[in-house]
Amino acid sequence: MGLGSELKLPCGAVLPNRISKAAMTEGLATPEGRPTPALERLYGIWSDGGAGMLLSGNIIIDSDHLERPGNVVIEREPDADMRARLASWAKAATRNGNHFWAQISHGGRQTQKLVNPHPKSSSDVQLALPGSQFAKPTPLTREEIADLVTRWALAARACKEAGFTGVQVHGAHGYLVSQFLSPRVNLRTDDYGGSLENRARFLLEIVRSVRATVGPDFPVSVKLNSADFQKGGFDFGDSLQVVKWLEAASVDLIEISGGTYEQPKLLGVAGQEEEAVQNVAPSTAAREAYFVDFAKAMQAEVSVPLMVTGGFRTRGAMEEALASGAADLIGLGRPLCVDTDAPAELLNGAERFARYEDNLDLLPSWLGFLKRFQLMKAINGFAGIYWFYQQIWLLGHEGRVDRDLSVFKAFRILEARNKRIMQERAAL
Repeated sequence: MGLGSELKLPCGAVLPNRISKAAMTEGLATPEGRPTPALERLYGIWSDGGAGMLLSGNIIIDSDHLERPGNVVIEREPDADMRARLASWAKAATRNGNHFWAQISHGGRQTQKLVNPHPKSSSDVQLALPGSQFAKPTPLTREEIADLVTRWALAARACKEAGFTGVQVHGAHGYLVSQFLSPRVNLRTDDYGGSLENRARFLLEIVRSVRATVGPDFPVSVKLNSADFQKGGFDFGDSLQVVKWLEAASVDLIEISGGTYEQPKLLGVAGQEEEAVQNVAPSTAAREAYFVDFAKAMQAEVSVPLMVTGGFRTRGAMEEALASGAADLIGLGRPLCVDTDAPAELLNGAERFARYEDNLDLLPSWLGFLKRFQLMKAINGFAGIYWFYQQIWLLGHEGRVDRDLSVFKAFRILEARNKRIMQERAAL
């Protein structure tokens, strides 16, 4: 089983190879959340890049809970213009015969104040991040929870009708579903809080609603944290049990990831507290790909296909993950922001990619000592992510990348763009 082999999913759909472009936030929609020609150009380029499947960035089901300004939003039955835009996007993203799946999400408490100063979450636990960019949330009512379950299904149906070939429920990285799963964030005392069974109820209701809407032959997947890596948070034992429940609920693929805004493990960025240790092989800490050992431990107990994303940069590590049974699908994110044809190169025998993130510093070298402090290390790491965001913007608008772009310039550009989008959105 190599990178070029097909992957048949439980629903019967077949991915042409074992490489997926992982979900990355694009920020290229109109201020009201409609797909644009820039998204079409971007995903057309990625479709030509050779991956067997592309995952969209966050498609949000509530415009008051964006993951970032510029998200695509499907919160109601699409009008004719929205249907046409979704269809054009899907057509461009599948032009090379690959799959294109919609990642459907809700920001919850991880919605910035500039978007919503009164966000909703599982309970009223505020993000423990400096700078006060995120407000204290209000707990969702049971009626609001039921409405959101319906919205997930509505968005899934709209994407299927537009030509997307699958959907993914985003249950990781501290967004709303992940907030329900975490005992640290979910302090509810009703049927949606307390035991793991109750905390997973929201996710399982979403999956059942989506499956009933799209039918048995359409791929339905979930992105799930292997752990939040926070003391008192969602841990590996919880994750394994939820995977078993998802398998029973006819999910076709589970992407294993980890971390939250407070502990951004996926991005290799330092969090605000000491990382909680998880009970998996010690090789995890030194492994090129962050979540391989978590997935391998899961594969010993479930048969649902697993996708592993995060840290892969060499062909050898990818082939090893597939051969060992730890992964059925390899997710690539940041490399495709610069080397857009990386999947095709891999399939043709390429051995490795550049690790651009290793050389992205907001702080000048003479201030490098500040990275010894946890807060400055985190700020520097997040600023480096903005460099990749700007590469995505350039690909979408100009069909090119800028390898010489400075992190500081990328940071300034993105901050200004976000403010402008929100001003335009407020004027609608």
